[in-house]
Amino acid sequence: MSELSLTKTRLFDGIWEGALHYEGEPGPAPKIDVTFLGETIDGVAIDTTDTPNTWRLRFPIPKESLADGVQTLLITNQITGKQLDKLSFVAGEALADDLRAEIDLLRAELDMLKRAFRRHCVETM
Repeated sequence: MSELSLTKTRLFDGIWEGALHYEGEPGPAPKIDVTFLGETIDGVAIDTTDTPNTWRLRFPIPKESLADGVQTLLITNQITGKQLDKLSFVAGEALADDLRAEIDLLRAELDMLKRAFRRHCVETM
């Protein structure tokens, strides 16, 4: 089996689904790891499909990954170690404050750039 690629198909009812595509001759089912905070999650399933050179990947979103801040699940090819995709969740009140602070900082920097640009235009006329 050659290089794998992964395309997300849907996230529904706490189950993430994607299509694993490969080129070449069919072989055994690929070995995929899904990890959260370095720990492999349970319930990863790989099924055949009616589409040639395609497997279906499914796994449940672990409830412990739904917490304040940014949480990320990594999907990797177990054989090569290559990261195929990542799934990130953003949640919580603390995050809203962080985003507001970042937007305020960006506004301040934009205002500074506008003033500098206007000053440059006046000086070069």
